[in-house]
Formats: sequence, structure tokens, C-alpha cells
Amino acid sequence: MGSGQYLKRARREPRAGKVETLLDAKLKGVEWGEFRIGDLFEKIKTKKLHYKANDLPKQIIGKYTLPCLTSSFQNQGLNYFVPREGATILKNVISIPSNSDIYRAYFQANEFTVLSDAYAIRWIFNNLTLSNNQSLFVVQSINKITDLPIYSYKNKLGGWNIVKNKYIQLPTKNNKIDFEFMENFIVELEAQKIARLEAYLVENGLKEYRLSDEEEGVLRDFESGNIEWNTFNIETLFGKSTRGKRLKSSDRIEGTLPFVTAGEANEGVSAFIGNDVTIFPKNTTTIDMFGSAKYRNYEYGGDDHIAVVYTQKLAKEASIFITSAIHKSSYTGEFHYGRNFYAKDADELYISLPTKNNQPDYTLMQTLISAVQKLVVKDVVLYVESKRRG
Repeated sequence: MGSGQYLKRARREPRAGKVETLLDAKLKGVEWGEFRIGDLFEKIKTKKLHYKANDLPKQIIGKYTLPCLTSSFQNQGLNYFVPREGATILKNVISIPSNSDIYRAYFQANEFTVLSDAYAIRWIFNNLTLSNNQSLFVVQSINKITDLPIYSYKNKLGGWNIVKNKYIQLPTKNNKIDFEFMENFIVELEAQKIARLEAYLVENGLKEYRLSDEEEGVLRDFESGNIEWNTFNIETLFGKSTRGKRLKSSDRIEGTLPFVTAGEANEGVSAFIGNDVTIFPKNTTTIDMFGSAKYRNYEYGGDDHIAVVYTQKLAKEASIFITSAIHKSSYTGEFHYGRNFYAKDADELYISLPTKNNQPDYTLMQTLISAVQKLVVKDVVLYVESKRRG
């Protein structure tokens, strides 16, 4: 493979982290080389699209059928749709955000185009095409030098002119990139993940995806608009919200308690700590400084940018519904670095909920979320079964 000429230095050393599995052992035992990204990939020129993301649909509507890439890391940056006409249609390439809070690269196996604040790169060697598995391996290598907490909106990584001059580590054999190792590693990793996923489904009783009569009825009522709704105040329903206490990164002691801060990465869990902090109960909802609400099915600590809504007396599925309703009301763009969301804002928040006899119908919420969960799990179960069949 011609790209072997770009090998800067090969070495045999342990990778970061503990060697806990056979796959970890393989990563430890292979030789690694450092490669300049710009010697392996090139930025793809795309036609400029004159759309604003906020004006675009988030699902396929009419001629808006092509996913478009922005700087978001949610859904691999593909959260909006544009018309195919006039767009540069890409597939089987790697995307990287250029103006984001999280600079996470993704392998894009399906058709898409670039809208804004991101770009796509492709393998420059014509004598070998990267397989999907090899591309996935390379993406993780790229993320080791781009998807770092030091980069944010305030401390930007920069675009391709910066990224192309960074070096990534790839496995090597005879002083050249070991493509066979990358392929086999991803195949084995996927098999391992599938086994874990199947075990998780069995352990948590999620392999049953058939809807009950009651669940089918609630779904029909929901889709037909045959449900009564009303607005309710958060404080009236769940009492006063509280917030966590600031704990600087330098003061955090390593431990096992999830510590929640503002942000979307890892659901806002920035560390696992052993400090003596207030422990919030599981089955509750957090709202960060931007108004983003998340359901917590575990005990956790939180910093002063987190408001906690005490929904723990509800069934899990009902609490999840409440979290979604809160997010719809709080995550509107009103809150940002200059105007933070606080616990007092949660107390003043109104949410829309299904009702029965003019009161929140928590039973209906529980049944609806149970049905939605089964619909989602069905695809997961069928995916696992298809992988098992080969």
C-alpha cells in the first residue's frame, strides 16, 4: 500500500486504558504508526446551499428528502433535510464539524450533503477503497485528537487547514497501514457489542416487542388526536426544584457517582466522583443551563448548572414522558451562556400533559411510553436477530 511512505514512526506500546478484554490485548500487541491526516484524506468540495437550518424540516417532507450535515453531534450531524436538486450528494465518507462544542467525526455510510459548519473528507488513494469497517476504525483514531474536552465554542479546534496537519495512530504491519487488522478488529468488536446488547435485552425484559391491546389503543388515540391535554405548572405537580453545587474539575475525586453538568455529551455526565456531595434520587429529571432536560434512572450528583425536578414517585415510563414534556417547554433557545436556566425557572415552567378528570393522566403516559419503547426495541431486537443469523 503506497501510504506506507507516510509512516513517521512505528512503536510497540500499550494503548490507553486497562487491558481487560481480548480486543484490548490485540490493541496492545499490534504495532502503531503515526500518520498525518492530510496525507491520507482530502476535503471534498461541495456546492454551497442557501438554506438556514432552522428553516428546514427535521423529517422527510415533499422534495426535502436528502439529509444535510451541520455541526451538531446528534444523529451524526444529520438533523435536517434539503432538496436533492443542486446539492452535492456524498456517501461512504467521513464528516467532521468545523464550528461546534464537540468535534466528533463520523463515518457516513448513507447519502447526505453538507449544509454548514462542517465538512467531509475522503480517502485519497485510488488503489484501495476503505471498507465500512476500516472507515469506522479510522474515525475513532481521528476522534482521539479532535473529540477532546479542551475544544469548544470558546476554544475552537478549527477547520480542515488545522485538522489535516494533525497526526493519528493506526495499526501497521511491515511499516504500512494494517488494513486487515482494522477490518477484523471492527468485525470482532461488533460481535462483542451484539452479544452484550442481546444480554442487556434479556436481562431487562426488553425482548418482548409485541404491543398489548391497551398499548395499541393508546397509540391509536394519540395518533388520531383523541386525547385531552392541559397545561400544568411544574412546581405545583412536583414541588420546588433544586440545583446542585459547583465542584471544580480540579477538586473532583475519582469515584463511582455520576456527576452531571451542562452539555449533551454523555448525557451531561462529565465525571464519576467520590466527593461528599448531595445525591439526587433516580427516576428524576435534570434541566441544564441551556434548558435541556434529561431523564435519570440512576442516583447522581450535579453542579450548579443543573436543576432537578423530583418526579421519582411516578412510574419510570411516566417520568420519561414528563421529561419529554419539560424539554419541549424549556429547550426553546431562550436559555444560553448569557441567560442560564435555573431551578426557579423550572418552578415557573408550564408543560402540556394528557388529562383525565382535569388531572394529569399518568397511567396513559406510562402506557404510551411503554408502547413507544416496544416500537423502538422491536427494531433493535430484529437487528440483533439478523446479525445472529449472519
